Amino acid sequence: MSSDDAGIRAAFFRGRKIRRVVVKLGSGTLTDATLGLRETTIRRLAAQVARAWSESDIQFVIVTSGAIAAGRKKMGMAGKPRTVALKQAAAAVGQTTLMRAYERAFEKRDRRVGQLLLTHDDFENRERYLNAGNTLEALLSRGIVPIINENDTVATEEIRMGDNDALAALVTQLVGADLMILLTDADGLFSKDPHRFPDARRIPVVERVDEDLEKLAGGARAGSIGSGGMASKLSAARVVSSWGTPVVITSGFARRPVLDTLEGADTGTLVLPQPRVRARSRKMWIANAPHVQGTITVDDGARKVLLHGGKSLLPAGVVSVSGEFRKGDAVSVCDRRNVVFARGISGLSSEQVARVLGRKSGELAGLLGEGFPPEVIHRDDLTILPLEPLPDNPRKGDPTP
Repeated sequence: MSSDDAGIRAAFFRGRKIRRVVVKLGSGTLTDATLGLRETTIRRLAAQVARAWSESDIQFVIVTSGAIAAGRKKMGMAGKPRTVALKQAAAAVGQTTLMRAYERAFEKRDRRVGQLLLTHDDFENRERYLNAGNTLEALLSRGIVPIINENDTVATEEIRMGDNDALAALVTQLVGADLMILLTDADGLFSKDPHRFPDARRIPVVERVDEDLEKLAGGARAGSIGSGGMASKLSAARVVSSWGTPVVITSGFARRPVLDTLEGADTGTLVLPQPRVRARSRKMWIANAPHVQGTITVDDGARKVLLHGGKSLLPAGVVSVSGEFRKGDAVSVCDRRNVVFARGISGLSSEQVARVLGRKSGELAGLLGEGFPPEVIHRDDLTILPLEPLPDNPRKGDPTP
């Protein structure tokens, strides 16, 4: 770590007011194939959270993995469960073990916990999204630590969020956290796989998660820069930092990673927040709806007014539509170069959008009948995203950045 990096980190945390933190722990940190649940890791975390909450009045939300791994050991499974039914059964058994460990650890520090099991529906449905947020606020205001996991007992492969890094990103925005800490089995982001290359260098500060950095994390080795796990953490960090919230990726095996992070110590990788105005809760919800049902492509003129004019998307600016969606579904908006730059809630179905391509708003009544909105997406239902390329052939329902 250079003196410049050390100065950046120290100054960053010294000058930043942090009142709410989301901490995410992965299965690799929490569980062992032979020993099962690593309760010492949970006890260390509880001690740090209780201390920071009591001494600095910092509230914490914990996003945890480990239910399936813990349940697998209790059920006597030699390897990972392969069927959906066995995964869900292991999650049902393991979740009680997991929560009991958190409850015991925090009760020793005079702190209570509350459990929330969420699915993608809780983020896609506006009413359920607000209810989840209200529940979290009620717990935090009473000094209770929310423990959040995806509801693996009901989630299938088709409706899963994908991983708890993505869940942590959504929760960070749901509660308006000032910092997200991702605890993993590697001490941050490295220039190359530290398991294979002794000269691998830890990257202490990342100014922006870009395409080159994500390629660096695109390998297949667990617990290193070349892992799918690190790739998902960078993806979550990109989303969260783009909304103005910093992220730290650090080792969950360290003695006090949370406290060290808050003190600006030389640990892990700090992803700096982008200079972007925080969006309202509804805009965040729209931007991060886990399942996008289609894509609307617009011309350069429409792109310009959406990006810089704060206007609604009108039919005249639409050049094509892909996927099948209904009125009220989340859709991505891209330009002619296939670059996603916005996301919104469509005021028309995909079939209706296809019928009014390039038409003026005054023509809609003749084409669709009375009672339809003049906009394809109203400006209140539209949010601008960090620029990201779409896949060459996006499938219906594929989540896009």
